[in-house]
Amino acid sequence: MNKLVFANLLHRPLRSIISVLAVAIEVIMILSIVGVFMGMLNDQKQRTNGIGADLMLRPSNASMMNGVGGAPMPVKNIEAIRHLPHVAVASPVIQNLSTVGKIEVLYGIDYASFNALKPFVFEKGGPFQGPDDVIIDDVFASSDGGYHVGDTIRIMNHSFRISGIVDHGKGGRKLLPIDTMAQLMGADGKASIFYIKCDDPANQAAVIREIHAVKGLEDNQVETIDDWLNQMTPDKLPGFNVALDVVTGIAVIVGFLVIFQSMYTAVLERTREIGILKSMGASQGTIVGVVLRETAVMAAAGVLVGIAGTYGVRILLSHLFPTQHFEITASWLVRGAIIAFVGAMCGSLYPAWMAARKDPIDALAYE
Repeated sequence: MNKLVFANLLHRPLRSIISVLAVAIEVIMILSIVGVFMGMLNDQKQRTNGIGADLMLRPSNASMMNGVGGAPMPVKNIEAIRHLPHVAVASPVIQNLSTVGKIEVLYGIDYASFNALKPFVFEKGGPFQGPDDVIIDDVFASSDGGYHVGDTIRIMNHSFRISGIVDHGKGGRKLLPIDTMAQLMGADGKASIFYIKCDDPANQAAVIREIHAVKGLEDNQVETIDDWLNQMTPDKLPGFNVALDVVTGIAVIVGFLVIFQSMYTAVLERTREIGILKSMGASQGTIVGVVLRETAVMAAAGVLVGIAGTYGVRILLSHLFPTQHFEITASWLVRGAIIAFVGAMCGSLYPAWMAARKDPIDALAYE
């Protein structure tokens, strides 16, 4: 029977290849959207964690996503926070989500206090020398043919000179003077978020209570970096699971229909063959098994091709968008493979049932 299965697949190679590619596309669609979303999410988590703060203070109605809330908080409130007993460093930051060319979060920082949270590691150059300077990380510096200290780049329709290149992992890939970014956004004297470092991590709860006791900050969101990191999961991000379910549903439907049509046509073409098998004593279970095994072979091949294709997509995206992360995890490789495989097998159930019900006399008489 195994020889018969492979002979049937090789007898119509184009149809078999199309079926394999349908399953492969299903796998690539699922893994690619997960890779892009999870890459962006985990990259943001790593770079926020690398800032070196213990707490973050945001407006009462702020989104947990960096860069989407504007800059509504008065920077002058930072002075009251700095005078609290257990606060070692407090740094105001403006975060602005940019979608020009690529999706990224720009950071406007007060260099002295932001550096005090956790010192920058400069590979080249140094801090801001003027209001039109920008610090970039090494990942961005290596993109688009490479950037060097002294080069000019356009950010928010404004020209900036690169003053320094730092190791990645601390905030944004592009860091501007906070006053300059405030002017470009029309938010003079405002900030998006305050990053706070305690004198001792054990005093985080005490600092949160102290901040909420400050007049004007009673309703502001204050949470630890660890709590924020725990919230940054797909289940808590609006739209993530919806988008994933939509793409997965479309992918499964495509794979199902292609496999269904392929096996349905195969059964119609093999009417006489099925009649011969049944006349030789093959049971309905045997006939179903042949159809399902053919589908399983094509589905398994499609899954392997799809996984290889996903890695190809990652290589392509890393070349086109070197600053964006594309994350492929073992758990999603397994989940994507199972979804595609099960969808393909479901697509072959009716053709298999139809083949098993064929009358051997009618089948043998079929031309």
